[in-house]
Amino acid sequence: QKIVKAGDKDLDGQLDFEEFVHYLQDHEKKLRLVFKSLDKKNDGRIDAQEIVQSLRDLGVKISEQQAEKILKSMDKNGTMTIDWNEWRDYHLLHPVENIPEIILYWKHSTIFDVGENLTVPDEFTVEERQTGMWWRHLVAGGGAGAVSRTCTAPLDRLKVLMQVHASRSNNMCIVGGFTQMIREGGPRSLWRGNGINVLKIAPESAIKFMAYEQIKRFIGTDQEMLRIHERLLAGSLAGAIAQSSIYPMEVLKTRMALRKTGQYSGMLDCAKNILSKEGMAAFYKGYIPNMLGIIPYAGIDLAVYETLKNAWLQRYAVNSADPGVFVLLACGTISSTCGQLASYPLALVRTRMQAQASVEGAPKVTMRGLFKHILKTEGAFGLYRGLAPNFMKVIPAVSISYVVYENLKMTLGV
Repeated sequence: QKIVKAGDKDLDGQLDFEEFVHYLQDHEKKLRLVFKSLDKKNDGRIDAQEIVQSLRDLGVKISEQQAEKILKSMDKNGTMTIDWNEWRDYHLLHPVENIPEIILYWKHSTIFDVGENLTVPDEFTVEERQTGMWWRHLVAGGGAGAVSRTCTAPLDRLKVLMQVHASRSNNMCIVGGFTQMIREGGPRSLWRGNGINVLKIAPESAIKFMAYEQIKRFIGTDQEMLRIHERLLAGSLAGAIAQSSIYPMEVLKTRMALRKTGQYSGMLDCAKNILSKEGMAAFYKGYIPNMLGIIPYAGIDLAVYETLKNAWLQRYAVNSADPGVFVLLACGTISSTCGQLASYPLALVRTRMQAQASVEGAPKVTMRGLFKHILKTEGAFGLYRGLAPNFMKVIPAVSISYVVYENLKMTLGV
């Protein structure tokens, strides 16, 4: 019944020859993925130790004698190993469900860095953790983030300026904003605030990754791949911990982006200035809207990404589960854009609160007061100021970070 249900495309309750062939091809592709994931030594054969190790990775502990029993049931030629043909012939008419290995093609969090606070880290297999490949992935992801943020920094600075200074009376446009920045501080001023934006990648990624691994254990799952709601929970908590640790750098980034020519000699001077004039509390301005923005951003980014991924797998994954670069980039771009759209009003309020002391005559208000003030004076549109440059940077940021990530991975031997 399961086979008929899985292969019956025209829903007539029967399998014709074409449907049966299509089902077998699709099933064989999944079996090939599982076989490759079990074959830890990459020698084209699976032995008892590899079965024990693979089941342990999934949280199932069996003895070597039990693994040998499993082997004997499939081993036709008495070698006590299973080759691809034996594996396929045994399983071909046995319906299987979702294969965790497919997920590995679809990792996206460390690749698609759009300069926002991406909150769901990648998961690494036991093998990647044991061989030290995980830190190479993180280094490649960090390097890719640094390059993509630097390339899109002028758009990021324009977004911050529009979030803080634009209003009904001062309707800053994209061209006008760039002209204003260049006139005030020359072409170099387009990159103000980028240094600290790049600097915070390493501590944020490291803290987020370590927190994510601990939270996974705390949730009590031994599985290599978490289910989507577990990923959201673990990712959001890890993001909140990482953000709390490096939040003063977020405030510094905003102040550095908003500074006028000659206002500060550098990052340290800016930090000293804030500390002496406003005290330690200034480094946590906008903290609450920032924390509140993590959940809608992570939730929608992850949900849209998973939906697009599953839609592609259902429709197009006939001969391979590898989607190719373009599909990955499209899914990453759309999901990230949707996540940003949902959390943007909170991001705007956070930036305004971070900037309060640097804007002359700005009233010192709470998050709720600021929301009310913006809605009253500018309407709902006021909560989305700076959205255009923010969206303009998504596609180049995603593309640049992907290309750099792939090249760094090759350089690091991943």
